[in-house]
Amino acid sequence: MKNRNEIPAEYKWDFTHIFPSDEAWEAALAECEAMIPTLAALKGTLGTSPEALFNAYETMDAFEQKMSLVGSYAFLQKTVDGGDTHAQEMTGRVSMLGVKVGSAVAFFEPELMEIPAETLASFLEYEPLKKYAHIIEDSTRLRDHVLDEKSEGILAKVSKISGTASQTYNMFTNVEMELPMVKGENGTEVQLTSGNFRPLRESGDKEVRDSAFKGMFGTYGKYINTFVCLYGGSVKKDNMYADLRGYSSARAASLAGSNVPESVYDALLEALHAAVPTMTKYLNLRKKSMGLDKLDVYDLYTPMVSDVDYPMTYENACELVLNAVAPLGEAYQDVIRRAYRENWIDVYENPGKESGAFSSGVYGVHPYVKLNFAHTLDDAFTLAHELGHAMHSYLSSEKQDHANHGYHLLVAEVASTCNEVFLTKYLLKTETDPRRRAYILNHFLEGFRTTMFRQTLFAEFEHKAHEMEASGIPITSEALNSLYADLVKLYYPAADFRDELKYEWAFIPHFYRAYYVYQYATGFASAVAIASHILETGDASAYLEFLSAGGSDYPINELKIAGVDLTSPKVVADAMKVFGDTIDEMAELIG
Repeated sequence: MKNRNEIPAEYKWDFTHIFPSDEAWEAALAECEAMIPTLAALKGTLGTSPEALFNAYETMDAFEQKMSLVGSYAFLQKTVDGGDTHAQEMTGRVSMLGVKVGSAVAFFEPELMEIPAETLASFLEYEPLKKYAHIIEDSTRLRDHVLDEKSEGILAKVSKISGTASQTYNMFTNVEMELPMVKGENGTEVQLTSGNFRPLRESGDKEVRDSAFKGMFGTYGKYINTFVCLYGGSVKKDNMYADLRGYSSARAASLAGSNVPESVYDALLEALHAAVPTMTKYLNLRKKSMGLDKLDVYDLYTPMVSDVDYPMTYENACELVLNAVAPLGEAYQDVIRRAYRENWIDVYENPGKESGAFSSGVYGVHPYVKLNFAHTLDDAFTLAHELGHAMHSYLSSEKQDHANHGYHLLVAEVASTCNEVFLTKYLLKTETDPRRRAYILNHFLEGFRTTMFRQTLFAEFEHKAHEMEASGIPITSEALNSLYADLVKLYYPAADFRDELKYEWAFIPHFYRAYYVYQYATGFASAVAIASHILETGDASAYLEFLSAGGSDYPINELKIAGVDLTSPKVVADAMKVFGDTIDEMAELIG
């Protein structure tokens, strides 16, 4: 692994696209701080006239747009080098400013709620204010959960410490926690890292993947009581905020933000429980194809087709993804070409860089995509996935104004997974070697397992953990470990459980963003439906319209633009049918 200063510039983000220098960032930060009195002065004006309400929203929006640039500049630098003390200082200063702003504008929501519904309706006849019509509707529908001004001010101050568990988790796991040496290929010992864990767990050598899993989860198990304290604190925070705002549960509070019925969440769990026999069918095929007497949970990530050479350079991955998204049109491809040549992507792992991958949209600039590219086919799919996020952000920012550009979490994984499906179909279309085709089908099947089943397992785990704490049951290592182990056995009954896997819940950073992961599963099911339609009809217009909608409507409604109705069980059921059909295709191909 190279240090960050050893990685060529073409593989690293260019932060000058946001601010040309740290000095320019300092000036923008100072401008944001200077705007706080202006924001505070809006107090008492919101209900006086439609012009005054419009002015308040315009002032807030201008501040938020500038503040998002300031925050992104600091956050992205800390992400790629958590040990950079300057980046730590910048993010700390942004956080402190955020607390001040929160206190200054704590009046806003309560004061908005005090405007009678009839008055608001008349205000919205004022043409300029229609720009904020959806935002106003979205805010006022939750008026029963907005507290008085004093209470909102207190919660704003409490927010200063609300992210402590997540921040501590990230600092400990990405910077301070030491992973052991493990067995690598050809009997060599290698330093286990968050970046090489994935290729090691996919190894065709059972001892290598066994060593990697024990090294990773054994380390998490070594510190399990620390992780219990961190995650337990995060769960308590979620339940506390939900209770203070008058929600029946943390889940209800979280889903209310996107106006998603809790029935969508419950239906997902129910559908995946019903699909366990299909998963068992897949696991039995996997065991047979791998020639194993028993299928260990450590064997689930290894390609079912052995001895298939599928190396992947970053440049090859870029070309594959570009070709795969051709059904979405030349304009879509042109933006991806810009991402490649204009340093939108931070490619390789370096010490202190956060594990995993993400895309972060920066309004008025461009999205920033983080990878930890390790030269596997999976990395090509990760590139496609994150560029899907990036294109969603880009098209929403291009079509919508700043106030309406940000899309809701429920639709956040649709574009990313659509790109993965397009890449799968492109590879199957262009690949003639039977073993490579089987390898690609295996990857598609793993998408169903790791996204539909695994993420739903995660969703069930975090929901039960929140219910546990809310009902007064102490959150202990024994309770969380047992809960997680029981769920793994429920979702993968045909695989032999290994004791170290009970610690895997501590390995999942998304749990510190409560009730997020279920949307990977609903997003995957939605994406399968959308991509199938586009490939069958050649018409991507409705999908591109969906990508451009941003946050201009509720996500359930936006998905309907693309032809997906998540309130119907048909979406998940159809995805499970595709899963079953693909298992049959794989079985026939490998004989």
